[in-house]
Amino acid sequence: MQTVPTTDANGVSLYYERQGTGERLLVVSGTGGDLREQPRVDGPLAEHFDVLAYDQRGLGRSSVPAWPYAMQDFADDAAALLDAVGWEDCLVIGISFGGMVAQEIAIRHPERVRRLVLACTSAGGAGGASYPLHKLAEMDPAQRSALRMELIDTRWDQAWRKANPEMVALLGARMGLDRQADAAPGLTNQLAARAGHDTSDRLGSISCPTLVCGGRYDGIAPPANSEFLARAIPGARLEMFGGGHGFFMQDAAALPAIIAFLSADAPGHDAP
Repeated sequence: MQTVPTTDANGVSLYYERQGTGERLLVVSGTGGDLREQPRVDGPLAEHFDVLAYDQRGLGRSSVPAWPYAMQDFADDAAALLDAVGWEDCLVIGISFGGMVAQEIAIRHPERVRRLVLACTSAGGAGGASYPLHKLAEMDPAQRSALRMELIDTRWDQAWRKANPEMVALLGARMGLDRQADAAPGLTNQLAARAGHDTSDRLGSISCPTLVCGGRYDGIAPPANSEFLARAIPGARLEMFGGGHGFFMQDAAALPAIIAFLSADAPGHDAP
């Protein structure tokens, strides 16, 4: 794996990793994202793209700047990271919280984004907000764990768990929030910025080709929120998949569809 420990970007020391060849792709991770726990530069995306992923401010091996800061700061961090690696523009995929950041990147820095994927995310405001995850931190661990999984997949009842043990194990291992709440020093700040996210009246300024995608059983970013994003962004496509907040792991058709959309401008591919 090709790695670069840190770079100064927008006044923040950001840790990032890069791997793969092909079209340049920035991956913006979700709440509590930490490349030590959830690597983003391996797997299918790196087989098709030059993937750049990073720990956002306050998380992982990036520095924890003084509070307060807002969603716009996260977007400006990403733009400064692109400067640091010498990318004038790129493809962008934002997942959950990262989708909120990606909306701000496309609005504040439109010249940097060639194609945009917004996965299991929300516009906030009139477009509907994602579940307020800061409330989970206020619960006792047992209550938080139970509700967390119900939010990740709304089918999470006893019968569904019994019928899908492999999926239960996968989601529990890959989508857990408990250790993030304990380990990330900047998570409280991230959750506070997330609570104020609202691009609902600015989405019309996004001009790049955009794919909005989500899971039909997502309790964190409900399908109605994806539908709003697709209506509000000019020319955006909407694709919903089987599964919940982890639909890209649950539905085998999801990643190929995302890769096909991102590859549409590459030589040998036709734009959708």
